[in-house]
Amino acid sequence: MSINVLEQYLPVRTLPFLKKWFADYVIHIRITKNRDSKLGDYRKLPDKSHQITINSTLEKQLFFFVLTHELAHLIAFEKFNYKISAHGKEWKDTFRNMLRESLDVYSMDLKPIIVKFSENPKANFMASPDLVRYFHVKESNHKSNFIESMSIDDIFLYKNEKYRILEKKKKLYLCINLNNSKKYLFRPLAKVEKIILDEKKQ
Repeated sequence: MSINVLEQYLPVRTLPFLKKWFADYVIHIRITKNRDSKLGDYRKLPDKSHQITINSTLEKQLFFFVLTHELAHLIAFEKFNYKISAHGKEWKDTFRNMLRESLDVYSMDLKPIIVKFSENPKANFMASPDLVRYFHVKESNHKSNFIESMSIDDIFLYKNEKYRILEKKKKLYLCINLNNSKKYLFRPLAKVEKIILDEKKQ
């Protein structure tokens, strides 16, 4: 994919950074359909070139953020060799430097969130509540809820199974599966479908 095509998915002012970061490598960018399991990924191909895939449905600033995340893998592996941990210190340092270098790409209200995130970059986007909230502000799926927005005893659907929220344990939520009575811990930003009051009475 040419940078000109890639540019359609990106905020303005990104090209100088991409040209710098891409300069020393042969990189294949694949734009994919939406994947619930991941926003993007990176791998080195047998011919020593590199492949990065990113979901096409991402908002432009998030698309650039994910691209930076995956490029940080490439650069860290190439610089420090492939024996390093995928999300270890070398990757964190690389990602942090890239985020701070490209900070002006992001909007004024997002910049403080990026700065805070860069202090200790997380491997998983969902582990950053501020980023998750920011990029789901305009989400149109009204059935989707974060567990943290619900109340004790609320019932919700997760992967086609019903759960009830029992209690909050520190930062996690203890829930019981109503099908098998087993208890599970959920993150505050786990996305579930709340079952409305009328459905509870059925």
